[in-house]
Amino acid sequence: MRLSDRVARIEPFYVMECAKRADEIARSAVCDPAQGGRHMIYLNIGEPDFGASAAVREAAARFTAAGQIPYTQATGLVALRQRLSDWYRNTQDLAIAPERIVITAGASAALQLTCLALFERGDEVLMPDPSYPCNRHFLAAVDATAVLLPAGAEQRFQLDMAQVQKRWTEHSRGVLLASPSNPTGTSIAPDELARIHAFVRAQGGVTVVDEIYQALSYDDRYRRSALALGDDVISINSFSKYFGMTGWRLGWLVLPPALVSPVEKLAQNLYICPSTIAQKAALANFEPESLAEFERRREELRRRRDMVVPELNAMGLPVPVVPDGAFYVWADASGTGLGSWDLCMDLMQHAQVALTPGRDFGPALGERFLRLSFASSTDDLREALQRIRVRLADLRATHPRPTP
Repeated sequence: MRLSDRVARIEPFYVMECAKRADEIARSAVCDPAQGGRHMIYLNIGEPDFGASAAVREAAARFTAAGQIPYTQATGLVALRQRLSDWYRNTQDLAIAPERIVITAGASAALQLTCLALFERGDEVLMPDPSYPCNRHFLAAVDATAVLLPAGAEQRFQLDMAQVQKRWTEHSRGVLLASPSNPTGTSIAPDELARIHAFVRAQGGVTVVDEIYQALSYDDRYRRSALALGDDVISINSFSKYFGMTGWRLGWLVLPPALVSPVEKLAQNLYICPSTIAQKAALANFEPESLAEFERRREELRRRRDMVVPELNAMGLPVPVVPDGAFYVWADASGTGLGSWDLCMDLMQHAQVALTPGRDFGPALGERFLRLSFASSTDDLREALQRIRVRLADLRATHPRPTP
């Protein structure tokens, strides 16, 4: 069967390939308690261990018990759009009209709708390297080109104005940023973001910002949404991370007013509407007790970060920029003498700890860095760090690096 050319342009999602390998090892003898094995610890996928709140689960149960689960508007429940509008006002002091908010089938659908509405063959969109791989693959799926610009630790692994200005061409259509970023957990400095946005706007381009981790910020300097820069900013967001609704597949877009109708038309044709059950349940996220719980979770994630980063630094997996948000650590594996892919495979096999090699996130740092998710429980994190420490010591003892 002949496949479309775009399929060949989209690389495998190596995060999921690694997850499959970790599952294979987890089913093998090395993880069999009867043979003295130990369980696999998964620090490779960004899924908070908290899950959806009790209020959300209870709301879903009540709604499904009623038996009537109709379609909603393609743009989502009016009540949920209003709750999000209120949330922006209460947390960001931003007046975001509910009519500018479109509920989507996860942040992935939000990105797909944005790319379909704005980009086409011949368009180029500037992105940092490293960045989340699916973002560039959404561009490839509409035949546009993601232009990856290497961004090092001195830039917090984010684009800066000089790069954008230097690389902008007649084919450039916009920038696709993420703040905080997956895989680095770092945010773009507000003044740098403002400069980039002003430049892109002056060129007639668009600024798209993935803000799915924005509410999971640990530093007040980076807690301001990019939406504060103006109504022409497009924000991608999700109920998966801060609200813990990963498997519910619910996200949202905040759009310029003129873009709402075109995006609605696309959503109507592509998937009719987001899950009605997930939307009804998500209303419970905005009750005072739920919001208080999410803030407690954010503080717990901050404590986990503060435990993990010093440990990695001490064992020779330095973290050049402490993550200011999300739940990822971007650690430098070059001092181990192994590339990140080989090291992650080794740690899965010999330490039974699953991490994510940097290959997915761009070529500039992909073989040097790995990503660790600290969204798992504190007990698992402590045990994993101890296993990694022991395995790294074994590797250094059996494969000492030559003295310079």
